[in-house]
Amino acid sequence: MDDNTDRDTNSMALANPVQAAIDYSIDAWQRGVLYADVMRQRGNQYQQHLREEVPHVLNFDFEPVMSGRDLPRPVNYWLVRILPPEGVAIDPVNRPFVIVDPRAGHGPGVGGFKADSEVGVALRAGHAAYFVGFLPDPVEGQTVEDVMNAEAAFIERVISLHPQSEGKPVVVANCQAGWQIMMAAAKRPELFGPIILAGTPLSYWSGWRGKNAMRYAGGLFGGSWLTALTGDLGAGRWDGAWLVQNFENLNPTNTLWTKQYNLYAKIDTEPERYLEFEQYWGGHVFLDAVEMQWLVDNLFVGNRLATAELVTSDGIRLDFRNIRSPIVVFASNGDNIAPPPQALGWITDLYRHDKDVLAHDQTIVYALHESIGHLGIFVSGSVGRKEHREFADNIDLIDVLPPGLYQAEIHDRTEATLNPELAVGDHLLSFRKSSLADVRDIVAPDSESDRRFATVARVSDVNLGLYRTFVQPFVRATVTPLWAQWTQRLHPLRISYEMMSDDNPLSARIAEAAATVREHRRPVPAGNPFLQMQEIVSQAIETTLDSWRDLRDQGYEHTFEAIYGTPWLQAMVGLRADPGRLPRQHPGESPEHCIEVECEMARLRLRMLEGGLREAVIRAVYFVARTRGELDERAFNLGRRLRKARGSGLGLAAFKRTLREQSGLLALDEAASIAALPTLLAGSHPAEIRATLPIIEKLLTVSGPLTLSERQRFDDISEKFEDAAAAVEAAAAVEAASASDTVKSSANEEVR
Repeated sequence: MDDNTDRDTNSMALANPVQAAIDYSIDAWQRGVLYADVMRQRGNQYQQHLREEVPHVLNFDFEPVMSGRDLPRPVNYWLVRILPPEGVAIDPVNRPFVIVDPRAGHGPGVGGFKADSEVGVALRAGHAAYFVGFLPDPVEGQTVEDVMNAEAAFIERVISLHPQSEGKPVVVANCQAGWQIMMAAAKRPELFGPIILAGTPLSYWSGWRGKNAMRYAGGLFGGSWLTALTGDLGAGRWDGAWLVQNFENLNPTNTLWTKQYNLYAKIDTEPERYLEFEQYWGGHVFLDAVEMQWLVDNLFVGNRLATAELVTSDGIRLDFRNIRSPIVVFASNGDNIAPPPQALGWITDLYRHDKDVLAHDQTIVYALHESIGHLGIFVSGSVGRKEHREFADNIDLIDVLPPGLYQAEIHDRTEATLNPELAVGDHLLSFRKSSLADVRDIVAPDSESDRRFATVARVSDVNLGLYRTFVQPFVRATVTPLWAQWTQRLHPLRISYEMMSDDNPLSARIAEAAATVREHRRPVPAGNPFLQMQEIVSQAIETTLDSWRDLRDQGYEHTFEAIYGTPWLQAMVGLRADPGRLPRQHPGESPEHCIEVECEMARLRLRMLEGGLREAVIRAVYFVARTRGELDERAFNLGRRLRKARGSGLGLAAFKRTLREQSGLLALDEAASIAALPTLLAGSHPAEIRATLPIIEKLLTVSGPLTLSERQRFDDISEKFEDAAAAVEAAAAVEAASASDTVKSSANEEVR
């Protein structure tokens, strides 16, 4: 409807308000009937989902590969291979992608929920895709460690199925799956390629003051005793609906009003999208009570993972610094479940200086979205088409990045983009060199806040001990499996799905009424004053609920600080108030690692004079670009094309080792590394040496002209390459002259 039509409609409505009111009343009544029918369909969908043996919301066909129930320590996880859609070709040389779904109250499949999803972008980039999901019920007695070991076994199986792959599998871990994958990679680092963490909290005490109120929940409830009680009331099963309820409580505006009103207001276009999402949101699953208790004690309340305090049953310390694969952290400022401080806080927990990151040979990339919510990080189609597609298309570049901290930035590819053909897709992925100080600015660590949370952890241990001693025996003796089953069925979230379905006799006539309404649908135009008033009322309700949420969250924060910030309570639980003593200690360095670093430095020094033309070119490129604060995909893609055109037999793994070794040599001793270039070039033909200079310059200028300092460095390199070529020519001339003299001498001898 154009502007003129809108004005005509408004004029008619003002001229005849009674008719406008009648039209709106009919429209509102019809929308109410159609809304009720969608609720009925939602209930039917929920019931059908429950009856499925393996309920999921995957939007792709798949075939089973491995069941976690067949492992020595069985778990309710499974591995499947995603079958490529028609027209999608998979390159066997490309490393496979493994998408791991979060088990945080909802059912599996969200990572492949849409065509533009983590699964979809991996397939379209030519990678085989695998999916790790789970069944609704846990295996009795399974632990977090069992799940971690099962995921490592799944990765082993994927590796065995792709012997031609140029690299280890990429693992994309969503939310809760992220900390399990990080634990598995810390224990079995040799199995993993790049790890992408999407919306994963790893440092659970971190957060911004005035925001992220969810982190205060453990303290306000007195610790983890309530988790133990909930597991006991479930007869050993922990109902994931309670986790979903916690997520709902974070945003009461959306839960109590916006989500349902949006469906009602757009009832002619919204039902399909609404029902699609509700199939996932209402697919509640269970955890084993032992699993959930471990998570709350050690992660949410104890926060022991980010400082390497956890040790497995077989004596292995889970230290993220052991991971040798690049780690990509994807977080959002709009995420109220895994905000950037919790997604990145483990970096400031583990490392004290930038050199610590280099010493552990780690590559850490972080990308921050401005506004997307938690689920949008791995569900949103726009995020899938942009961020996840860029990660998938450029995963080999991420894998060969030198050790260090980087911030990933994604820009639109425009007509002004230089060499746009070297950028994959509609965007350009770049990596800006970052530092621990940059990450610290985002995380904003606060020792006083940590002291309050440390107090919570100790109070939690006390309260849990009291519960287990005096209350738990009585609860366990009272609760029966049947009682637990009925309690779970009567959960408020489940009732909201079950009360409106065809199983309810009161809903029998809704479908008929909805069919009649669709035949005689009379929506009112946007200019109807009563419809506009409806929107105004809706906005007022949203504003009121938002204000109430903000006041509630402020109350949570102030109450938490008032209780756990008191010196007497901190003293009672044994926290000393020494000015120089931090509530969380840095894990420190082991003597073994210090020796390993020294040995690596010694090995690198021995490699200073080893190599040939390839190593010299890579060293030269790094030398010129070292002052550059940013690099993007164009130089890597150009280098890959040149490598293929020249028929280089160097595989990706060997290429990665060469790149990282040459960057390490420059970081160790830049002057000595450059001084060694003539030695590296001595075995090459002068023409080949000179021919590499235009290639080096092209690689360096593919994203823009050289700066003055870079030009000076390139000129220095050019001089060294030219001197090396001249030296090789001179040596060849001397050798030729010597050979000629030898021939003449032999001839003279024969004449005599």
